[in-house]
Amino acid sequence: MPLPQKIRAPEPVPQLSPLKVTSLLCRARLLQHAALEGNTPRLLRGKNLGLLCDTPPDEAQALFLRAAEELGARVAVMRSGMSLLDAPQEVQHTARMLGRLYDAVECQGLDPGLVLCIGQHAGIPVFDGAATKGHSADRLAELLGDRTPLADNRRFVLQALLLEAIA
Repeated sequence: MPLPQKIRAPEPVPQLSPLKVTSLLCRARLLQHAALEGNTPRLLRGKNLGLLCDTPPDEAQALFLRAAEELGARVAVMRSGMSLLDAPQEVQHTARMLGRLYDAVECQGLDPGLVLCIGQHAGIPVFDGAATKGHSADRLAELLGDRTPLADNRRFVLQALLLEAIA
């Protein structure tokens, strides 16, 4: 009986394009302004998001939950249990199931090759640590200025990313 093939590691994740940066910052500024007025729009009402992680609850998971729920989305937190050693068919089946259940999935603490495979087969937006420090979207938070704390700016950028992918 042949052994299942391993999932290949992906190429390095490309940086955000200048157009994407401009778009995210514009949307994040609108969300920042709305929050300062106490009027955060519930633009993701009725959307279901998945948070797939293999790490104990942390700041990045809390940020994702808050960002999505403030916009009206429901978030299900799931422990993955998947690895690169799993049969590709198993990962593909799981990805397709995630695509039927959720409008988007955030993966945290998973191998990038596994996230890539999920993204290729889920048919929905799949993020690889979008709420974690060091993600290319996270670095944009500093560009929103000091009208709001950096932690809030990180949330606004993440919300902008979610809206561009889902809404």
